[in-house]
Amino acid sequence: MRIVEVLVPDSRRDDVLAVLRDERVDYVVTAEETDRDASLIRFPLPKQAVETVLDKLRDAGLSEDDYTVVAAAESAQTPHYDELEEKYVEGNEEDSRIAHEEIRATALDMTPDDVTYYAMTLLSAVVATAGLLLDSPAIVVGSMVIAPLVGSAMTASVGVVLNDRDMVRHGGAAQLYGLALAVVGALVFTGLLRATGVVPAALDVTTIAQVTKRASPGLLSLVVALAAGAAGAFGLATALPVSLVGVMIAAAIVPAAAAVGIGLAAGQPEVALGAGSLLVANTLAINVVGVVVLRLFGYRQTHAPDNLRPASRTVRIAATALVLLTAAGAGAVLFQQMAFENTTNEAVGEALSQEQYDELELRAIQAEFNDRGAFDSNQRVTVVVARPTDSPYPNLADEIARQLSRRIDQRVSVEVEFVERQRATA
Repeated sequence: MRIVEVLVPDSRRDDVLAVLRDERVDYVVTAEETDRDASLIRFPLPKQAVETVLDKLRDAGLSEDDYTVVAAAESAQTPHYDELEEKYVEGNEEDSRIAHEEIRATALDMTPDDVTYYAMTLLSAVVATAGLLLDSPAIVVGSMVIAPLVGSAMTASVGVVLNDRDMVRHGGAAQLYGLALAVVGALVFTGLLRATGVVPAALDVTTIAQVTKRASPGLLSLVVALAAGAAGAFGLATALPVSLVGVMIAAAIVPAAAAVGIGLAAGQPEVALGAGSLLVANTLAINVVGVVVLRLFGYRQTHAPDNLRPASRTVRIAATALVLLTAAGAGAVLFQQMAFENTTNEAVGEALSQEQYDELELRAIQAEFNDRGAFDSNQRVTVVVARPTDSPYPNLADEIARQLSRRIDQRVSVEVEFVERQRATA
C-alpha cells in the first residue's frame, strides 16, 4: 500500500479532485500556508494503482514537476479503499508493477554509499578467491551473499529505460570500478597467498574444479546471467524482495572476477582470458536483459529530467562503439568455447557409443578453455568414466583423440580418468 501526496495549484485542483472522485479514491485536502496558491492532497492507494492514478492526474493537469511524494504505508481505513483493492489488486485492472517515480527511487536506494559499496565488493572478491582456491562451493556462495552488485546493475538498467543519464553514469561507473577492484583484490590476495606459501606456487590452478568452471565458460554460465538480469528487473519492477536476486547476480559476476585475478597471479593468462570473457559477457547480459524486462513491463521515459543535457554526438558514438566492440569480443570468445565443448561432447559420445565400450559409464567431460593457441598450443580434454573392476580399456584415449581429430583442426591432448565400479544383486 502507498500514501501519495501531491501539491496542486488551485487553478487545477478541481480537475485533479474530479479524477480522484471518479476513481473512488478517498483524499484529504490541506491548504498550503504560503503564497503559492496551492493545496496539498493526500490519499492512499494500492501499490498496483499508483501508476494508473498518477497518469490520470497528469492528464488532468498535474505537472510532472509538481511536488509528488509516494511513500509506503502499513494499512488504511477509508470508505472506498476496499473497492480500490478489488479493482486494482483482484480485478481486471490488476497490475503488479510499481510507479515510475518509485522504481527510480528504489533502484537508487539499492546502491549503498561509495565506501560501503567498494569495501563490500572487495571483501566479496577476497572471499570468492579463498573459496575458489579451496575448491569450496559453500565459501563461494558466501561471497555472493555479501556482494552489493545488484544495486549498480539495476540502477544502470533503470537509468537506460527512463533515459536518466545520471543514473546510467552512476550505475555503469559503479559496476566498472567495482569489478576492476574485485579483479585487483583477487590478484593481490592470490599473490600474497603464493608468496607466503599458504598456496603452493607450483599449484596448477586449472586442476581446481571451482576455478576451471569459470575459466572454461559454457552456455549454462551465460544462461545464469540472463536469468539473473531478468529476475533482478522483475523483482525491482514489482517491488518484490531483491536480496536473493542480488545473490544470483553476484553468482554470475563475483566468482568470475576472482578467477581472473587468480589466473593473472598464477601466470596463466588462458585462465584469466576465459574467466574475463565470462565476466564481461555476464555483466553485459545482466544489464541488457534488465533493460529488456523493464521495457516489457511498460517503463518508459515520462519526461525529460533536468540532468539530461544533450551529450556530445562524438562521445555517444564512441561510448556505444566501445560497448559493442567489448560485447562482440567477449561473445566471440565465449561462443568459441561453447563450440569447442559441443565438439568435444560429440566426439566423446561417438567414441563411447561403440560396442566395445558398452560397459563404460560417462561421468564427466572437462574441456580446457580454448584460446586457439594464443597462450597454450595444446588444448586439453579430460574425460571421467566408470568401468568394471579389472577391466582395462587402454585404447579409449586414442579413440577419443581420433574422433576429435575428425572435427577440429588443432592440437588436443586427451586424458581419461577411470573410476572403478562393482555391482551385485541381492
